[in-house]
Amino acid sequence: MKIAIAGSSGRMGRTLIEAVLSGKDLKLSAALEIAGNPHLGKDAGESSGSACGVAISADYAAGIAASDCLIDFTRPEGSLLHLDACVKSGTKMVIGTTGFSAEGKQRIATAAKQIAIVFAPNMAVGVNATFKLAEVAAKILGDAYDVEIIEAHHRHKVDAPSGTALKLGEVVAAALGRDLKSCAVYGREGDTGERDPRSIGFHAIRGGDIVGEHTVIFAGSGERVEVTVRSQSRMTYASGALRAARFLRGKASGLYDMQDVLGLK
Repeated sequence: MKIAIAGSSGRMGRTLIEAVLSGKDLKLSAALEIAGNPHLGKDAGESSGSACGVAISADYAAGIAASDCLIDFTRPEGSLLHLDACVKSGTKMVIGTTGFSAEGKQRIATAAKQIAIVFAPNMAVGVNATFKLAEVAAKILGDAYDVEIIEAHHRHKVDAPSGTALKLGEVVAAALGRDLKSCAVYGREGDTGERDPRSIGFHAIRGGDIVGEHTVIFAGSGERVEVTVRSQSRMTYASGALRAARFLRGKASGLYDMQDVLGLK
């Protein structure tokens, strides 16, 4: 399976390339970056210590057309450009980018009528297991427990709360029969008054090189239940993304998430 990697010189891109190069059934077909990136023209395997013969390129249309699947962990504006190119060439797509607007998400859904896409805020297998555990906990504990979600990431992350935290909120809200848009509270400051028992709170920490940590707190009277996942390496995300790419083999179109990939639905 021929794999193209977007954002190939970034932290996640380099990890994805390392993972692809170690996969016996996979071939790195393109390593993509934006025009003007200082790594353009360099061998994509240099960062992992082994040249692979694929030069980092800004010609995303050609790179995508030469590939079976594009894996994209970049920014919404870049991912949507790549999405259009994938539709044009019939290339499958794994999207791990977060921070899309409602319009951006709709463009992805529309594109999935023509190509096969896995779109998920977090590709790590452990994180997706946590989504399921949080759903089960919410159904068991119900409205008697207050829900707070805390997430932590490295200082370079530009969106908050993280896409994973928002997904956890969506999962818990659905299990409790609530609309997240109307019950979400993002941080607290000043004289906020008593907590609304139906609210779901979000709190974002940014600092250092934290890869990713997420905790859902169910706080009741006399006890507290916490579901936590800590990602210690970006390779967990890369491994999940490759699992998603392999899942798309043989699929002509459709919009999937990691719950589909892992058989958790």
